[in-house]
Amino acid sequence: MTSPVPSHGADGPAPATVAFGEALRFWLKLGFISFGGPAGQIAVMHRELVENRRWISEQRFLHALNYCMLLPGPEAQQLATYIGWLLHRTWGGVVAGALFVLPSLFMLIGLSWVYLVFGQVGWVAGVFYGIKSAVAAIVLHAVWRIGSRTLRHPAQVPLLWAVAVGSFIAIAVLKVPFPWVVGVAALVGVLGARIAPGQFAGSAGAHAAAAGTHAPALIDDHTPTPAHARFSTARLARVVVVCALLWLLPMAALVAWQGLDGTLAQMGWFFTKAALLTFGGAYAVLPYVFQGAVEHAGWLTAAQMMDGLALGETTPGPLIMVVAFVGFVGGWTHRVLGPDALFLGGALAAVVVTWFTFLPSFLFILAGGPLVESTHGRLGFTAPLTAITAAVVGVIASLGVFFIAHIARRADGTIDLFSLGLAALALFALQRLRWGVIPVIAACAILGIASSLLS
Repeated sequence: MTSPVPSHGADGPAPATVAFGEALRFWLKLGFISFGGPAGQIAVMHRELVENRRWISEQRFLHALNYCMLLPGPEAQQLATYIGWLLHRTWGGVVAGALFVLPSLFMLIGLSWVYLVFGQVGWVAGVFYGIKSAVAAIVLHAVWRIGSRTLRHPAQVPLLWAVAVGSFIAIAVLKVPFPWVVGVAALVGVLGARIAPGQFAGSAGAHAAAAGTHAPALIDDHTPTPAHARFSTARLARVVVVCALLWLLPMAALVAWQGLDGTLAQMGWFFTKAALLTFGGAYAVLPYVFQGAVEHAGWLTAAQMMDGLALGETTPGPLIMVVAFVGFVGGWTHRVLGPDALFLGGALAAVVVTWFTFLPSFLFILAGGPLVESTHGRLGFTAPLTAITAAVVGVIASLGVFFIAHIARRADGTIDLFSLGLAALALFALQRLRWGVIPVIAACAILGIASSLLS
C-alpha cells in the first residue's frame, strides 16, 4: 500500500511502509504461534502490531477489534483479516485470514488420523481418558471467564441474569435449538435497551477510553483512511457477488456429486449456519455443533467431540477449528470417498467444513470494513450483542454440565470418581493457580495414562 504520512513522537518515527512479503511472513508466523484462545491471540497481535512493529495504533486496533467482536465468527481471525486488508487491500486480508487458519487445519488433519487409527492403543486411550476431565474443567472455566465479563451482581443486571438462566434451562432441559436461543436473546436486548439501557451497555467504549498513549504508527489515530478502504457501492457489490459464488459453486459441486442429502453437502450447509451463529466465540457455538453433528447427523459421538475439543485446545489457531476434527471424523466414518480412501475422505471433509465455516468471516470483513473505517470512535457493543453474550453464558454452562455428566459414569454404570476428581483438580489449576490450558491438558493426559496402566 502507499504509506500515509507518518506521525512522530518521543518513541521515534512510524515505519515508512510495510512490504507485502514482510506482512506475509508475519501472518504465517502468527498462524503457528496463535495459542491461548482469542484472548491470547489478540494479545499476541497487539504486542507485535501495536507495540513492537507499530503497523497500527492502539485506537485503530481497538476500533477494528470492537467491530470483529460484534460479528459472529472467530474474532481473532477476523481481526487479522481486517488489519491485513487495511495494510494491503483485499489480498492482504485474504492472506492474513487464511494463514491464521491453515497451520491448525493441517495439524488437526494429522492428529485426527492418529486419533482414529491409534486411539484404542492402551496409552493413547489413557491420554484421551485423562483429557476428557480437562475438557470438562476448561468448559466450566469458560463459563466463569465469559460470565465475569458480562454478568455483574444480580442486583445490577437482573435482566442479563434472567437471560443466562433462561438460556441454560432452554438448552439443558427443554432442548430448544440454539438458533432460537440466540434470536430470543437478541430480541430481549432490543427491548431491554429501551426499558433498562444501563443493564445492556457494552464495554467497548471503556476499553477505548483505557487505551493509553502509543508510539507513532503507520496507520495512526488520525491517519486518513486509505483509498481502497473507503466505502464504494460498486466494491461492496463485487465483494458480495464473489463471496456468494465462492459459496454457491462448491455447494453446487457437492450436491451434483453426492446429492443434496450427501454427507459433504450436509456438512457444508450445517457449518454455514454455524458460522452465522458463533456470537461470543467458539464455546458459544459448541452446543449448536454438538446438537447438529452428534445428536442429529451422527457424524461423531459425544466422547469423540470431547476429544476433538481437547485437540483443538492444543493446536494454534481459533478454537472453532475443532470443526475440522468434526469434519474429518464424519468423513472417515461415513466413508465419503469409499472404504479404500478413509484418510482422503476425512481430509476432504475437514477442508469442506473449514471452507464453509470461515468464508462468512471474510465476507463480513471485506464488505463491512469500509463502513467501519468511516466510524472512528463511535462503534461499540450493541444491546442485542450484550444479551446474546449473557445467553452464551447459560449455553456454555449447559455444555459443561453435559460433559461432567458424561465423564461421571463408566461404561458399566458405576460412578467414575477418578474422572470427577481429575476434573476438579483441573478446574482448580485453571481458576486458582492460573495454569494455562495446555499445561492442564498435558497434566491430565499424564494422569490418564497412569490410571490406565494401574487399572
